[in-house]
Amino acid sequence: MGLLTFGLNVTLDGCIDHTQGIADDELHDYWTQLMEQSGAMLFGRNTYELMEGAWPAVARDEKAPRAMREWAQKLEAKAKYVVSGSRSDFPWQNTIKVEGELREAISALKAKTERGVLVGAPKLAAALEEWGLIDEYRIVVHPIISGRGPTLFHGLSSARHLELLSTQRFKSGVQALHFRRKAG
Repeated sequence: MGLLTFGLNVTLDGCIDHTQGIADDELHDYWTQLMEQSGAMLFGRNTYELMEGAWPAVARDEKAPRAMREWAQKLEAKAKYVVSGSRSDFPWQNTIKVEGELREAISALKAKTERGVLVGAPKLAAALEEWGLIDEYRIVVHPIISGRGPTLFHGLSSARHLELLSTQRFKSGVQALHFRRKAG
């Protein structure tokens, strides 16, 4: 059984707006490597549509920066699972709709994806966290105070205790944190 890993960029004050970060080559390389280690990606409809609207064009743009283009090409090739109650047509290459009761479907996806699943959808991750399905967290903290925007895991029913496995500091001051659910 593979791990379900939640990964996202966040500002120092917890803002998860994708426009509020330092998107340089080092950051793109980090996410590309993490995605390569995973067997599949998992998105909610909103996050999927943001990705679908941007990355296929970058994958084909020979003038795109190397790190962005590499991320886009590898994302296009990766199996992408989408949770959506309102959309059923997903023409982007290698996209599969998650069917059935969500908790059971994600448990089955984890079981069949030996290399694990990387989820990058904040609303979906909050539901998965409520059920205890997330095993690890890859939170990349940007040295920015946004002062606005949506935040991570707002409204969980109880606190979660995590164990820090590693940190990585980027030249930009960004910190990549790797946590896992604490036993007990």
